[in-house]
Amino acid sequence: MKLNTLKPAEGAKTKAMRVGRGIGCGKGKTCGKGHKGQHARSGGYHKVGFEGGQMPLQRRLPKSGFNSMKSLLRQELPLSALNQLDTAEVSFTTLKAADIIRKSTKYVKIIASGELKKAVNVSDVLVTAGARVAIEALGGKINSAQVA
Repeated sequence: MKLNTLKPAEGAKTKAMRVGRGIGCGKGKTCGKGHKGQHARSGGYHKVGFEGGQMPLQRRLPKSGFNSMKSLLRQELPLSALNQLDTAEVSFTTLKAADIIRKSTKYVKIIASGELKKAVNVSDVLVTAGARVAIEALGGKINSAQVA
């Protein structure tokens, strides 16, 4: 087999119908477009989803949901998640290394949810006021000056 001998399968290629070439061809006069009306006109067609003036389906259905792009960058971390860490040092890099936060996360905030079981030293991470009280109650320290 050579490239110059390749041919499409029998019946795969058919000639296009030439419309509007007289009554003998079967597609003359109105060319299969019927009589008058929007579909018979040149350029007379409608956009996708148009329902003849009726309110289209995509506008009849209620809107639902919203995915904020900020949610990919920010993440709230409950106190109970800090128990998974092997070290007592909690920072942005240690949380990312332990796969506790997503790879796309840029800002982390520790919130007072769940129970902390060990003393930890937090740095470079935002901490809520309730989480600060819980961390310091176990003898932990918060090195970052930011409290959210």
